[in-house]
Amino acid sequence: QVQLVESGGGLVQAGGSLRLSCAASGLTFSSYTMGWFRQAPGKEREFAAAISWINGNTDYTDSVKGRFTISRDNAKNTVYLQMDSLKPEDTAVYYCAAAFGSGARYAYWGQGTQVTVSS
Repeated sequence: QVQLVESGGGLVQAGGSLRLSCAASGLTFSSYTMGWFRQAPGKEREFAAAISWINGNTDYTDSVKGRFTISRDNAKNTVYLQMDSLKPEDTAVYYCAAAFGSGARYAYWGQGTQVTVSS
């Protein structure tokens, strides 16, 4: 079955950096657009970043542009989220997700990893 396993979360001070990883198995990774979403306490889950399956094009929500970088390694079936200049408002559970091709529906989700940014 499909599994997405996130890692790399933790506690960091404001201005610091973290790199999240998401290892995928059970799917043809190179055929999937991969995304990162996040859910802060008391808020709905929101889109953070995505990387296309076909050309590596990336997309970011405005609040993380210029600070976060999404990348993928198809040989390792892994997607990354480099997070720099972290702010307390970035505190959330971060989830990776997979959407077949360029589809808008993310069919598979990881269990999430906690990121906490202290001020």
